[in-house]
Amino acid sequence: MTRIGQIRIGIGGWVFEPWRGSFYPEKHPKSRELEYAASKLTAIEINSTYYSSQKPQTFAGWAKAAPEGFKFSLKASRFATNRRVLAEAGESVERFLGQGITELGDKLGPIVWQFATTKKFDGDDFGAFLKLLPATRDGLPFRHVVDVRHESFRDPAFVALCRARNVSIVHTHSDEYPQIGDASGPVSYARLMMTREEEATGYAVGEIDRWAEVAKEWANGETGSAFPLVAPEEVLPTTSREVFLFYISGAKVRAPHAAMATIARL
Repeated sequence: MTRIGQIRIGIGGWVFEPWRGSFYPEKHPKSRELEYAASKLTAIEINSTYYSSQKPQTFAGWAKAAPEGFKFSLKASRFATNRRVLAEAGESVERFLGQGITELGDKLGPIVWQFATTKKFDGDDFGAFLKLLPATRDGLPFRHVVDVRHESFRDPAFVALCRARNVSIVHTHSDEYPQIGDASGPVSYARLMMTREEEATGYAVGEIDRWAEVAKEWANGETGSAFPLVAPEEVLPTTSREVFLFYISGAKVRAPHAAMATIARL
């Protein structure tokens, strides 16, 4: 796989009314919005799977609408992550993974396990949760990513747990959530949440250039300097990683333009 093939850039979802006329053509059929978005981007993070289950044929339909090489990142069920004792999430984890997500086939990207802002780091409990995440299903490999949102996770023990279980840590560009730049797991996964409406591409041109360079650094196995490290004395050896860069939240109306501008830089 080439370096560029290892980098995928996208947005969260594809249904957002303000995108009509700004991203989608005015009269483009709503039933074909996914097909259009997938033709302009290289990945989409699906948020609806966080709130409710889907049918196997739904996942199969999404896969059919996207071109070869496209990836869908799935937000895992909130019933697995929004709980007091994470070690007891086994049934919810199994229910989510068994609903038919493997119908996406090779278009299945990382699975993102997002935790509440109030969830604090407990090494024993979090470690027990990571052990619940299987490596494969139906012959399809899973790549798990954790999105933590409490400052207590800025702990070298958290990074060590993720590395031990081959789980990646979300790199979040936000003033609201902790920024953690440590590499772990098979992918580098960034959620860029500070797009601004006054910028036509969400981030300024120079910032878009910088994110494109960061993506290339990660794809080449470099840790980079975009985010602060929690365990700076334990930087991993250089290992090429698949990169996922999503423009999420912030000025959402600008997200597709930020993604397309980044793809153009690459």
